[in-house]
Amino acid sequence: MNEEVRLIGISGGSGSGKTTIIRNITDRVKEFVFIPQDNYYKSAENISNTNITAFNFDHPDAFDTALLLEHLKKLKAGQPIEMPTYDFVHHRRAEEIEHVEPKRVVLVEGIMVFFEPEIRDMMDLKIYVDTPDDIRFIRRLQRDVTERGRTMDSVIEQYLEVVRPGHYMFIEPAKEYADIIIPEGGHNRKALRVLASFMNEILG
Repeated sequence: MNEEVRLIGISGGSGSGKTTIIRNITDRVKEFVFIPQDNYYKSAENISNTNITAFNFDHPDAFDTALLLEHLKKLKAGQPIEMPTYDFVHHRRAEEIEHVEPKRVVLVEGIMVFFEPEIRDMMDLKIYVDTPDDIRFIRRLQRDVTERGRTMDSVIEQYLEVVRPGHYMFIEPAKEYADIIIPEGGHNRKALRVLASFMNEILG
């Protein structure tokens, strides 16, 4: 690729609506690469409903940040990557690898994508999705029980012991780095139009 690759970061708490933004943007912008930070979680195969807080998924150390940084640098340089995938039922990196070709716009999304300065400094646009705590918790509870085989008690325990503290320690403070703050997540149509216009302008 000879064209300059632009990197857009989307962050916010768990259940804030980041993924909804990606889905809605897909309907408005056709040419971009999506890199979910969740794919770069480290394996924690010893975790179950009974010991869910033994591995803190809401801490920067839970991610393979070095690999994510390496992959983003390659995409910015117009090179393909082999992106890992993650099994959230068994809490481990899956065997499947996703081949990703570079495109002129790269969207990287995750709760901690603004935490690492070197990754943050690579971004051409930083978006923070700001959603009330109660809404985020309800969405997380529904997702983890229906999609990830979790019990309600384990979701509540994890939220109180690590998710909520991690949000206020690492995620919420990163809001100061955002160029745009989107309330209401993927349901904020005006903000989505602004983001789509920015991306389509890059694509010409």
